Amino acid sequence: MSHQPVHLAVYNSLADWEPGHATAFLARAGYPIRTVGPTLDPVTSIGGLRIQPDLALDDVRPEDSSLLILPGADLWDTSDDLAPFARKAREFLDAGVPVAAICGGTAGLAREGLLDDRDHTSAVSFYLAATGYKGGDRYVDADAVTDGNLVTAGPTEPVAFAREIFRLLGVYEGEVLDAWYRLFHDSDAEAYAVLQGAAE
Repeated sequence: MSHQPVHLAVYNSLADWEPGHATAFLARAGYPIRTVGPTLDPVTSIGGLRIQPDLALDDVRPEDSSLLILPGADLWDTSDDLAPFARKAREFLDAGVPVAAICGGTAGLAREGLLDDRDHTSAVSFYLAATGYKGGDRYVDADAVTDGNLVTAGPTEPVAFAREIFRLLGVYEGEVLDAWYRLFHDSDAEAYAVLQGAAE
């Protein structure tokens, strides 16, 4: 089955570890992964990985996408350089196309006003409160939260972040989704047997 691409935002100081589980298994499920930079110029992650974006942000349209992923990055909190990515997230959500943000990406959404009326989570509540946003009463102390077409998670929860993305897109469901999470979050050997059985 062919799917619309998943668009992964990439920028300098990108937190390498945050989107990896999601993108790897989305790719295995038939979703092409396309990296989206501020421009087509290469960017460098926190881990020193040099990434050549497939697309520039201005060229990404919600109707051509299954999902926009906004990973964390130091730049979310040290400048306004990444604000255009939050504005693009608004465009996606307004069009009914899912957005998934983790760590600093959630702060970007908060500054854009996208968390004021949606349940959400992040690193800790006071991290988002520092943005001055109006959604503090919708903050949920959980590993990851889905509200409609928006997934949010904190920096220590890349596996839960991926779980919510898979659930939202219907990549894995029910017992298989639970087993995937238990395998990669808890190293549960019994979960591996469930996944192997589902693959046969």
